[in-house]
Amino acid sequence: MTKAIILVGIGGAIGSILRYVNSLLVAKYFQTQFPLATFMVNILGCLIIGLLMGVLDKQNVASPELRLLFITGFCGGFTTFSTFSSENINLLQSGQTLTAILYITASVILGLLAVWAGMSIVGKSII
Repeated sequence: MTKAIILVGIGGAIGSILRYVNSLLVAKYFQTQFPLATFMVNILGCLIIGLLMGVLDKQNVASPELRLLFITGFCGGFTTFSTFSSENINLLQSGQTLTAILYITASVILGLLAVWAGMSIVGKSII
């Protein structure tokens, strides 16, 4: 259990640092109202988790340690959107289309409502 936590922590730290560096670079080189840094990290994270899942499975090197370090740790630290996306792909591949649609819809709507609720609780207006 301790080894797993350390692997996830190392991967997560690296992913978090790279996410932060990405936000600094995007802010330095792109002036836009669109949340480009987050968008880029989310899409890149989805590509990376897809590549990792494919390579680890295809090459039969899908050891639990590699998965913890790279998929759970790195991708989780870089962006949880990649995990969200891969979970939905898994649901769709296993024929659970309705569950995937429910998960996507509920996550987006409830996520927005939760942020709004949190801000409202502390008296911060969103408008």
